[in-house]
Amino acid sequence: MTGSDPKADLLRYLQAGRDAVLWKLDGLSEYDIRRPMVPTGTNLLGLIKHLAGVELGYFGDTFGRPFDQSPPWLGDDSEPNVDMWAAADESREQIIDFYHRAWAHSDATINTLPLDAIGRVRWWPDDRSEVTLHQILVHVIAETGRHAGHADVVRELIDGAVGLRESNDNMAPGDREWWKAYRSRLERVAQHAGQK
Repeated sequence: MTGSDPKADLLRYLQAGRDAVLWKLDGLSEYDIRRPMVPTGTNLLGLIKHLAGVELGYFGDTFGRPFDQSPPWLGDDSEPNVDMWAAADESREQIIDFYHRAWAHSDATINTLPLDAIGRVRWWPDDRSEVTLHQILVHVIAETGRHAGHADVVRELIDGAVGLRESNDNMAPGDREWWKAYRSRLERVAQHAGQK
């Protein structure tokens, strides 16, 4: 593709993942966005809280560009996994606002530095802690995409809503009955394969 800007392409993919994760909250109650839907406690608002911290760490600290505020949930006495769920006094608006501010900080780093800028991920092993902005963009895109997939499954467990984004669900065409028959067919195939 002539005239392609690799940094702009990477940022576009990162933004698509960010938007997908936030879209999963639309129309849900405070209870539903916090519900632990799997045995490990994965929940929608917790995923957003986690991703805010991910962006601040990788696009802030890694490149010597710390954010002006540490994530409020982190402290010396923080419990394990504190970034994966929202406390009752942490509102949806506060966490989304913090995520938006993390994006802005990340975008400033991405727009300011060249893709070959060197940083150091202090929580990675020494033999691979020296990184480039390009590597970190790919890493954070992958992590955001992974958590967007988690969010998609969690949302489907909550109310059956699925898809990539409002304007494009990226799903096969079919009504509720088609999906029910499809799932039943997959269950039969799985049972048959499990009997071999």
